[in-house]
Amino acid sequence: MWRIWRLYDPLRAMVVQGIFLFGLAAMIHLILLSTNKFNWLDGPKAAGTAAVTQPALPQAVASLK
Repeated sequence: MWRIWRLYDPLRAMVVQGIFLFGLAAMIHLILLSTNKFNWLDGPKAAGTAAVTQPALPQAVASLK
C-alpha cells in the first residue's frame, strides 16, 4: 500500500476525493428535490385538477337524460 502513495501526492488525492464526493452529494440532493415524493422543501405537489374532474357532457347527450 505504501508504494501507491509514492506515485500519488496524498494531499492532492484527498482534495480530489473531497471535490468528487461533494459533487456526488449535490447531484443526489438535486435529483431528490426534483421528485414529488422526496422534495422536502415544497412538499408533495397536488395532483392536477383537470385529471380529477369529469368533462362536461355534450348538449346532445345532456338532452337525452
